[in-house]
Amino acid sequence: MSLLRSWVETANDPMCPFPMNNLPFGVFSTAGIAPRCCTAIGDRVLDLGAMERGGLLKRMGFTEPALNSFMEKGPEAWEAIRATLFGYLGEGSPSAGMIEPYLHPMDSVRLHLPFRVAEYTDFYAGRQHAFNVGTMFRGPENALPPNWLHIPIGYNGRASTIVVSGTDIHRPVGQTKAPDADVPGFGPCKRLDIELEMGAVVGQPSTMGAPVSVAEADAMIFGYVLLNDWSARDIQAWEYQPLGPFQAKAFATSISPWVVTKAALEPFRRSTPPREVPLLPYLEEPGSMLYDIDLSVTIGPDGAKNPTTISRTNYREMYYSAAQQLAHHASSGCAMRVGDLLGSGTISGPEKDSYGSLLELTWGGKEPLTLGDGTTRTFIEDGDRLTLQGEARGDGYRIGFGDCTGRVLPAPDFP
Repeated sequence: MSLLRSWVETANDPMCPFPMNNLPFGVFSTAGIAPRCCTAIGDRVLDLGAMERGGLLKRMGFTEPALNSFMEKGPEAWEAIRATLFGYLGEGSPSAGMIEPYLHPMDSVRLHLPFRVAEYTDFYAGRQHAFNVGTMFRGPENALPPNWLHIPIGYNGRASTIVVSGTDIHRPVGQTKAPDADVPGFGPCKRLDIELEMGAVVGQPSTMGAPVSVAEADAMIFGYVLLNDWSARDIQAWEYQPLGPFQAKAFATSISPWVVTKAALEPFRRSTPPREVPLLPYLEEPGSMLYDIDLSVTIGPDGAKNPTTISRTNYREMYYSAAQQLAHHASSGCAMRVGDLLGSGTISGPEKDSYGSLLELTWGGKEPLTLGDGTTRTFIEDGDRLTLQGEARGDGYRIGFGDCTGRVLPAPDFP
């Protein structure tokens, strides 16, 4: 697919992350406008809530401060709104003069969490990441757990601490135990990390007791966001056995402000990698379920002039797709809800500079990174700003997600 041209001229720039091919959904506000739904076109935000009130769009819940009501309408409604927006925004549209008043400069608005997160599940579905982490702790011969090549492993996280890009993150405090200590201590995390992930946003529910196929799961997904699963590695090392991550992951998860729809990503579908062992039939995919999305991570120390790119990878590196993860999640009869968020798991490529966490990039802190300002890092320090970026590249256009960024503040005083 080539660039779809718009009368919003900035949307036709090949470097623009928000061409008409994209039209992601989000929530915005201004000094005089309460939070409501919008889309991005070029360097502008289009006020869908005001358009709905003005009768230019069918009632879809765009006047609400979250996308959930719109997502509940289902795939036919999603497709219909996209087609309507094409008609309003396309080059030569007779509606240009009518639509212009609903546009706001993007740099003049505030973006909010785009949907109410019902529940959050994080997976461990990147093979290179799982191999790297397993190698550090168990050696390469036992790196992958026995079940890893058969099911997408995951854990239930906290929806309450999912925040939109730009939200500062306090360094967590918790219980840790040094290898040579007899008893644990309590205090600020010393090995704070990020995990470069994609998040799948569930737009349609399933019924408790009713499994869904991989194809049905794919149809349930509304779109995707960038996701940073902040991780306290020292807290995690002490607490995770036998039940897995808990406080080490519960303190914060950041997502990008725009939900990029499956329709916008359709030209970029890619297949999951060849299976090392056959999957059970309920996990077999009927088609390509991954996407070709370039991803990167930068770190900007407090006061540094320019951030340093520390990782570049691609979403197609995943072993399990979001549709497989969702199908497995529902396979027990677990009911999925509109607004559920599924974290892909850390996305690491085959080379060291494509690893998706500092744990891997510094190999457990043994191989420090040198940043552009000459400082080094093994893990994140107070004042550091971590930014995830992603884009799919088409013929003369790009599909962007907006940055997923967060700055680390010192740990709070503990009573």
